[in-house]
Amino acid sequence: MAPDADVGTGEAQQFLEQTLPEPVEPPQPSGSYHVDENVIIKFPEARTRVIHALNYGESLWGKTAKVIAQLPSGEIVNYFLKVVTLGDTGRAMCQGEYESLREIHKVSSDFVPEPYGWGSFAKAPETYFLLTQFRDVGEQPANPVRLANRLADLHQRSMSPFQKFGFHVATCHARITQAVDTWEESWFVPRLLLPLQEEGRYLKPCLIHGDCWDGNTAMDMRTGEAFVFDVCSFYGHNEYDTGNWRAPRHRLSNKAYIQNYKKNFPVSEPEEDWDDRNLLYSLTFNIGNTIYIPGSSQREVVYDDMITLCKKFCLDDFRAEMSRLESERLPPASLGAPEAQEEKQYEEEGDGEEEKEEEEEGEEEEEEEEEEEE
Repeated sequence: MAPDADVGTGEAQQFLEQTLPEPVEPPQPSGSYHVDENVIIKFPEARTRVIHALNYGESLWGKTAKVIAQLPSGEIVNYFLKVVTLGDTGRAMCQGEYESLREIHKVSSDFVPEPYGWGSFAKAPETYFLLTQFRDVGEQPANPVRLANRLADLHQRSMSPFQKFGFHVATCHARITQAVDTWEESWFVPRLLLPLQEEGRYLKPCLIHGDCWDGNTAMDMRTGEAFVFDVCSFYGHNEYDTGNWRAPRHRLSNKAYIQNYKKNFPVSEPEEDWDDRNLLYSLTFNIGNTIYIPGSSQREVVYDDMITLCKKFCLDDFRAEMSRLESERLPPASLGAPEAQEEKQYEEEGDGEEEKEEEEEGEEEEEEEEEEEE
């Protein structure tokens, strides 16, 4: 596929999805929020005191807050606080996002909020938190030129510590813990992705965002630069980060985003497989949408996309598996089950009674016609 070609969408996706015309609503402060003492310990400068804290924006999995604090020098600063009450899942979410932000911040310090710490509440040990720099969220999603440039820059300049794919801790896509806390030479679906490393090709493991969609990108109101957040990183194929741009429900599906990204980071060889790889990478995000978003229509989209990939890259295996599934769905009568035989006999008897009734109705109609002729 040519580098500037448009992203394709399946029939189900075209029918079920459309891009929303209105911009993403910016987060708004509301109501007071109490800051736990363990959060205060994580402030980057000792003897910083909380002046006030407000609920800020919304989160599917917990609470978010804006913490207004005063440094010992008297300077007023703002912090962003995310709180998750999901036990071990919340722990993995907060730790994974903290470590992801740290890695990205090392490479591109103003592309993400600076992370300050994570941990559990003193008064509620099963409640976990993440503390970061507060960034003023402006336009969402971020400008296509600036976002594409910054994301491609992260992908190009990041270096995996072992030149392998993986990460040093598990990270979470939504509430799903990703099995990325390992280091591998390849994580690939053989037919579609192994060609990336064949014929002398080298595929550089890149540090990726992990969930780059409209709501996780923004323009900074103070600096005017694009930045990202809500990250769930690992070192992977850079094209994975554009998988979520395929869905028409996202404003990032605007072709300006992918076209600008490809200008900054050329398509991996073999180039003709790009759209199929993008379709494969989109599955993770659409499956997550199906699981966690109320009223999601993505189940049909995921099925349609999987069928498309299977027919194209493993047709014989696909046909064999579908035949096996069809054989398992045969009615019990074909296996001679007594209850099925009874059901079949009942249906046949019902059919016989219906035929008898139809014959009787036919005879009555003939008698009526003869009477009229007389």
